[in-house]
This record gives sequence, structure tokens and C-alpha cells, in this order.
Amino acid sequence: MIRSEAVLGLPGYQITGIEEDAGRVRIAARQAGPIACPHCGHAQLRLKDRRIRQPRHESWGTRQLILLLETRKWKCQGCQRSFWERFPGILPRKRATEPFRRSVFQKHWDGISRSRLGQREGIGSATVERWFQDFLRRAEAERRGADCPRLLGIDEHFFTRRQGYATTFCDLRGHKVFDVVLGRSEAGLEDYLSKLPGKDRVRVVCMDLASGYRSLVRKHFPNAKIVADRFHVIRLINHHFLACWREIDPVGSKSRGLLSLLRRHRHNLKPEQMARLEQYFEKFPAVRQIYRFKQRLCYLLLKKHRTRKQCLPLVERFLKAIHQLRQAGLAQLVQLGETLNAWSLEIACMWRFTKNNGITEGFHTKMEVLSRQAYGFRNFNNYRLRVKIMCS
Repeated sequence: MIRSEAVLGLPGYQITGIEEDAGRVRIAARQAGPIACPHCGHAQLRLKDRRIRQPRHESWGTRQLILLLETRKWKCQGCQRSFWERFPGILPRKRATEPFRRSVFQKHWDGISRSRLGQREGIGSATVERWFQDFLRRAEAERRGADCPRLLGIDEHFFTRRQGYATTFCDLRGHKVFDVVLGRSEAGLEDYLSKLPGKDRVRVVCMDLASGYRSLVRKHFPNAKIVADRFHVIRLINHHFLACWREIDPVGSKSRGLLSLLRRHRHNLKPEQMARLEQYFEKFPAVRQIYRFKQRLCYLLLKKHRTRKQCLPLVERFLKAIHQLRQAGLAQLVQLGETLNAWSLEIACMWRFTKNNGITEGFHTKMEVLSRQAYGFRNFNNYRLRVKIMCS
């Protein structure tokens, strides 16, 4: 006796025949066991009609598998309602079994294009996309209504030229994308954040030096500490230092070799590279002073895992550096001092909290890959759905 569950992978079927024709396998089957009314559960039924359904099932290798199901229409003697017989593993009004639909979803998830997958399985590319979106919505519905994570990363990324930028909310502890919202301004995110559940449980928010995001976090996440992203702070310092260098030596700043050396940390330079820098500093001693100040400030900000007591001398050194920048007399350094002073509290939190927005930036790279695989997105809801499921 043929075990139907071992052949089909579905319980509750009785196989009556198997035949192969032109690379296709056809399996005739009927539902095994008693049938009851789905409305009232009554077992006394009267047969009214019958037909043959031909849903697609999981392929056997390169051979397509089609089920020939004998479907009967019954009338319940209890509630006097009629219904067509339902089969395990096949949803109402579907022309394919759930295992086959899930296999198409998984293959498209793994990177096979819609057109190629449709040609291989004998279905349309639009059907592949429709099934894929269906399973994504199912996965998203299971996570709907989740509270905000305790460690939250916020950053922006480009979506389309027409719709502009989008904001990513990342769970830094769980290493997954919590949500993606279109827009990056306070007005664009106000409605979303006002309805966001679980905002009181957020303890740390990591972000770059964006004033709009800071005001939103202070308003909607009252119990959260704002931590500046270390990468963006170091990049800001290097940006102002290089701009000041261009004002002092416009000719030397065009040398890519010198530019590469001045952007690196001192411990990453080889002895011959240090000698080359010293030769250049002899011609421009002002650049040497600014470079050494920049190095001391960067090493100060790169410290991690400090306790509250260990942070006190670091704060004194940091405030002293800000004062020196504001009194430097060079426009770029003064502007840097004003920015660091405005963000001094958020920057000081970097010494206590080790999390940064590198996880969020990594997900942005993955989002770009998803967008390229789909040849771009026009509908933001489709993009948001795919990102929330595939980046978690």
C-alpha cells in the first residue's frame, strides 16, 4: 500500500493512481477519512456534485507534479447548507498546494529571478511575485504590534529620487531592522512616532549628529539616552581638519599621498610614512600642531568600556579641547568646536555605551542589494515589507 504522506508530504490523502506524461507527474488522489460540515460539524451529508481539481504540487526534481483530486459537493442535513470538499494543505480558491507555494517563495528568496523561476515551474512571473508578497505579509503579521527595542539605532538612507529619503529604526541588541519609515524630517516622522507602541521601554538611542532626529528622540523617547555614533564624530573631526589644512596649504592638500597619510591614525603609519610626514611638517609647522591636536582628540573619543568614575577625567579633557577649538581663530576649527559643544552630552555617552550604528549601516548595504535585485522599488510599502522580513 502506498503511503500518501510519504509521497505527497501531506496527511489525509488516499492515492489512487500515478502516471507520467511529457515530463509531468500526475497523481490521482482523494481525501481519506470521514467528512463533516465545516459550518455546524454535522456528519449526515448528501452528495450533490463532483468534479476534478488539478492543483500544482512540489516538483519532483525537474518534473512538475500535478494532483488530480476528486472533489465532491455536499449538502448538510443539519444546517441545510452546501459546501465543496476541502483538502489539507490547499487553501480555498487556490490552484496550488501550500508546499509548492512555499517552495516558490523560498527559491525567489534565495535569489532566483521571477522570470527564470516562472519558466522553470511553468507559472507566470506575476504569480511568483504575488505568492512572494503573500508569504512576506504572513511573516510580517506575526511580528505586528511588537514593542520598541531597548537599544535603538536611527539612521537615514536614500530610497528614490521622487520620494526622497527613508528612516531606518534598528534593533541593535537583536541585530535586525525594527521598521522603515518614509521621510527623515520632524514633520514626516511625527505621525509615526506618536503612534509607536512601547516607547517608554527604550533606554539607548544611537544616532549620527542630526539635530532633527535628536529633537524627535527627546520628545518621543523620554527614558532614552542619546548616544552619538563614534564613526560620524570621528569623520566630522577629520572633515574640519582637512578643510583647515586646505586653507593653510592649498597646493599640498591636492596630493593624494599626503591626504591618505593625514587621514590615518598615528598607530597605523609605518616608519617611512612618519618620516615623510615630518618632512612635510617642517615646511608647515602649523599643520603639525593641528594634526597632533586632531590625533589626541580622536584617541580620546575612541576610548570605550569606561565606568562613571573613569569618565570624569575624560570629560575634563574633552571640555578643554572644545575650549581650545573655539579659541583657535580658524573658521573651520571654531565651527568644529561649536558642533562638539552642542553635542557634548551625546558624545560623552560614547564612553559608557559600547553600541554604535555600524549595525544599521550594515543593514543599509543589504537594503541596497535588495533594491538592485528587484531592479528598484516604486512602491514604498512593498519595499518596507521586504526589508522588515529579509533584514531580521
